[in-house]
Amino acid sequence: MANKTYIWGTGRRKSAVARVRITPGEGVMMVNKKAWDTYFTSKAQRLAVRQPLTVTESESKYDIHVKVEGGGPQGQADAVRLGIARAMAKADESVEGALRDAGYMTRDPREKERKKPGQRGARARFQFSKR
Repeated sequence: MANKTYIWGTGRRKSAVARVRITPGEGVMMVNKKAWDTYFTSKAQRLAVRQPLTVTESESKYDIHVKVEGGGPQGQADAVRLGIARAMAKADESVEGALRDAGYMTRDPREKERKKPGQRGARARFQFSKR
């Protein structure tokens, strides 16, 4: 294992952080030491994770190992997608244009807005009673 070359990519979405490590291989994908299709249960999450690989037609070109934490399942899937796209662009610069055109190289900056003091939530207020 000492002679393998790893390429790292970090993906973030909401409060999820994914650290992606890719190596040239035959297409094995592990997420938190589980098979990716058992870790991501819904079809939308599985589709999101595989999108960078299908756009660049490299499903069986890399072995991918991911450690993801924080957030919910869909946020984690989107973080993994960004991490895979960044690592693939680092590994092969010719695919970066296709990944960028598909929108997989851009981090979604939306975060949860904080709850304000004296209110019920970030925007929601307590009900006002005139009398």
